[in-house]
Amino acid sequence: MIYNMKKAFTILSMVIFGGMLVYNCEPDPDSLGEQLFLDGAANGNEVAYDVIAYNIDNKDSIQSDASKILSSATLGAFSTSQFGMQKAAYYTQLRLPAYDPDFGASAQVDSVVLVIKPQYASDSITTTTDENYVYPDGSVAAKKVVNTYPATKYGKTKANGGNLTVKVHEVTEFLNGYNDIAYSNTVYQTGQELGSKTFNGSVNSIVITKDSDASSLFTSEVGFRIPLSASFFKTKIIDKKGQPELKDVSAFIRYFRGLKISVTESDGYLVQFSPSTAELVMYYKSIDTGATASTQKKYAFSIGTGNVHIGNYNYERKDSAVGAANLASNTATGDGTLFAQGMGGNSIGVKFPEATINTLKNLYQNNKAAIISAKIRIFTDKVESAKFPKPSLMTIVQRDLDVTDLANPKVTTAFTSDLLLLSGTPNFAYLKAYDLDKNPAYYDFTVTQSLKDIVESTKGYEYYKNRYFKIDIGSFLPSSTTGALAGYQYTTRPFSLDRAVFKGTVPNDPYEIKLRVTYGTK
Repeated sequence: MIYNMKKAFTILSMVIFGGMLVYNCEPDPDSLGEQLFLDGAANGNEVAYDVIAYNIDNKDSIQSDASKILSSATLGAFSTSQFGMQKAAYYTQLRLPAYDPDFGASAQVDSVVLVIKPQYASDSITTTTDENYVYPDGSVAAKKVVNTYPATKYGKTKANGGNLTVKVHEVTEFLNGYNDIAYSNTVYQTGQELGSKTFNGSVNSIVITKDSDASSLFTSEVGFRIPLSASFFKTKIIDKKGQPELKDVSAFIRYFRGLKISVTESDGYLVQFSPSTAELVMYYKSIDTGATASTQKKYAFSIGTGNVHIGNYNYERKDSAVGAANLASNTATGDGTLFAQGMGGNSIGVKFPEATINTLKNLYQNNKAAIISAKIRIFTDKVESAKFPKPSLMTIVQRDLDVTDLANPKVTTAFTSDLLLLSGTPNFAYLKAYDLDKNPAYYDFTVTQSLKDIVESTKGYEYYKNRYFKIDIGSFLPSSTTGALAGYQYTTRPFSLDRAVFKGTVPNDPYEIKLRVTYGTK
């Protein structure tokens, strides 16, 4: 079994404040308290304290509409003994480039092609040239050049001979509007199969030129092309010329409700592509006004930005480690094994227990100890995580549970105090990852200010007992206008392929999750 880690979005860790940095050495105290070490002003002590870490079951659902996945949609299937089966499909609307179109007289559809553009390794290219190619439209002597690249895959790249069977169906249920929220576990009704093609794990570009003068006959960008039913589009589009269904966008998206792209396999690998770059092209012939012979034409539907796009994720946890685990949030004693997975899978919850907070409050109040640095350190499971590429990006947010009304408890979510207050300080990173090329790897989440808020407060533990941290696979996203973090709710989690198994609350285990506090005393 071979796993190929996709490299998309790692650049985010370098371009925004609060970025994750990767080291392979022991961490230094963060900049919040480093002045306490200057000129021997304080003696630093690092102590590991208990935390309560537990699984959070997200019911295998996450918001996956265009506002979340426009940069990256997922297709494929992947099964493991730890996380079970994950299958990803994709729904999209399409629109006409202009309404009430005139296709000309005696229009006949030659072919229809749906093009998706999976991420690929641009530095690995294979070129094949056919000098004796005959272009079918007019039997023109030509040269055909095909450049082929391996797609970036996550999973079992050699399963099924490296192939996935991709199918395209008509959607028969209205997908709602572009700004409407949609969730990954929602299944929309589909009807006729419009096309099918085997994806062999590669994508290609094609250039066809005439032998006579080297002029271009056909050019396509790098992608995966799926032929769709010409007769369906003749009936659905061409034959509706002048009819109300093609008069305006509102009528059209209720008439032709969309497409679903899926795979038939239940195991293999996952690939990703940008919905904004997808293409749907209809090639047809018709007779123009005043002409006597039909000519070849190209009609490109609008299928990218501005349409509804929905990621559909199906999970089967039966007979998996996640399926066998008790995923009810064990906030009292914690879980020994922690599962984290993107795309609606599990999250990790971390709480500071009362004994830990009371100990630190006593040090602060009685020993005048100042917290210099505080990290939540979590290790990957040495056995289980050896089977996956280790994630380099994760997020952490702070959650408070208001149980004033027990019948309707309210949860508020926000950036941690560290991200809100310290992100502009030199060398600050909310996450540092270590030994990603080793086993186990470990991660330090900075919670210095978040811990100080509690320890240095005059309020008792009762006030903070319902506060916890939520850790997820993925990365925070920057604002497209400011470059700063867009908000705690904007992350790559809706399309992050990563997953990992971690050590949780396991007393006396050297890899147990811990709160590591460096404090100084004068």
